[in-house]
Amino acid sequence: MRLIYLHQYFTFPDSNGGTRSYDLAKSFISENIEVTVITSTSEIKYKTDKRWTVIEREGITVNYIYLPYGNHLSYFQRLLVFVKFLFFSSFRLLKLKGDILLATSTPLTIGIPALMKKWINKTPFIFEVRDVWPEAVIAIGAVKNKWMQKLLYMLEKTIYKNASAIVPLSVGMQHSIVTRYPQFKNKTDIIIENISEISRFQNKSDVVNLKEVIGFVPRFSVLYAGTFGKVNGLIKFIELAEETLKLDEKLVYILIGSGAEKENIINSAKERDLLNRNVFILNPITKNELPLWYNAVSMGSSFVIDIPELWVNSANKFFDTLGANKPILINHEGWQAETIRERNIGYVLPLEINEKSANDFVKYTKDQSLIDEQGEMALKLAKEKYSLEKATENYLKVIKKMKNV
Repeated sequence: MRLIYLHQYFTFPDSNGGTRSYDLAKSFISENIEVTVITSTSEIKYKTDKRWTVIEREGITVNYIYLPYGNHLSYFQRLLVFVKFLFFSSFRLLKLKGDILLATSTPLTIGIPALMKKWINKTPFIFEVRDVWPEAVIAIGAVKNKWMQKLLYMLEKTIYKNASAIVPLSVGMQHSIVTRYPQFKNKTDIIIENISEISRFQNKSDVVNLKEVIGFVPRFSVLYAGTFGKVNGLIKFIELAEETLKLDEKLVYILIGSGAEKENIINSAKERDLLNRNVFILNPITKNELPLWYNAVSMGSSFVIDIPELWVNSANKFFDTLGANKPILINHEGWQAETIRERNIGYVLPLEINEKSANDFVKYTKDQSLIDEQGEMALKLAKEKYSLEKATENYLKVIKKMKNV
């Protein structure tokens, strides 16, 4: 079988970014499925005279187009990148032969090349829903024009109608789709959350020396490794650090990554006299380096702003933390909060950070037996529900179901 994987932000583990598509592609290959990837890149080495650069790596054929992208771009500039990718990838897809196409959002526009491939070449496609576009972008105010909103909803419905299968990455995403489009319920019956890369995060052969990095050995450390974007709401991270500093100077917060809001977060930490005291903000690292940090800290975290449409997310940070057998800290409600409480795998902060919530959190961090128990429960859950093997098994079920339709 030949599978074409359409993912605008495909990355290998030695790069900065999520590796869900890479890990699944490798697993598909082990199941005797040929995988060809179509993606974009910001790496200058792929800026050539040719529109597309094709490489073969680890058994995966990757088609790269050079389209620099980052959270520093405005919404309009990002939209322009999306449009360019959908235009050029549509024509690229039509030249490639495949039995099945797997198109993974974001953005929603990734569905347009998939539609073209189906309508012209009759290639069936799976549409993987990584977030609730267009609900999320409308909720955060990125798309305010009513006609544009209607157009996006029409596109969403058209993609779902033509997809042979829809794979939501969380029960919240599935609920959003089925509530608005009950006619597509049967297409969404297999949920495949993001992956806890257990083998990668359980490699404890090396660890970051926190004393060398921050200058002292913290009593308790919280790691945020991801994007510094507007939707991440990292100001709450800073507010928590400000309140807990009054109670415990050796409870520290380490933030690793890049994004449009990074300078604002750094400045906020400076203004509150937190930077390099109990808040440490570092440059992005590769996925291969990430386990070294999780091995060194007490807890992982995942934050978003207070918008319910964003609570259905399936952030890598959540699953990386579980795979590293660490408890997870989040600041929102939704399916992850329910899972944390039901499975005893972490801590859910209240929406308002004040003296009481800070005191409660500090008290929690001092219960080492609970922290240890939650770490073990986190790894147990990762193995049960979110392993790469489980995700691959479920994807093979999706493919089998398509062939039987």
